Amino acid sequence: MRAVRVRFPESPSPDLEVDALLRYASQDPFAVCLTFPFDDGFVERYFCRGLLEIGRHQEAGLGDVTIAPGKSGTVIVRLHGAHGSTSVVVPTDDLGAFLADAYALVPVGAEHLHLDLDTVLVRLLAPPRRKDA
Repeated sequence: MRAVRVRFPESPSPDLEVDALLRYASQDPFAVCLTFPFDDGFVERYFCRGLLEIGRHQEAGLGDVTIAPGKSGTVIVRLHGAHGSTSVVVPTDDLGAFLADAYALVPVGAEHLHLDLDTVLVRLLAPPRRKDA
């Protein structure tokens, strides 16, 4: 886990820095999580660790998450969802340090050694949970 200071360039206060968290767990070796405050709570967005790596150097991603190098040592993470879109600007150095920590836990190519396929299959095959439950 790494605390980072991010900005939201499309917000009413585009230069205001906000505390956010980048998380990685070896139990979910292909994913990273970005958590940031929103309204009275927090938003958590999960996406591919490899996408974050590629997006530091060139535009990457399709659909809900796209990542691209920004200006002045930043990376722009664009998040699209059913309720709208936002861009999050993260310092490149912070992303690099976060990824170095993640690769120290699980090197590229060793992800399959950390997957609990039985648990993944149980989740995939479980009946859908009701939203009102």
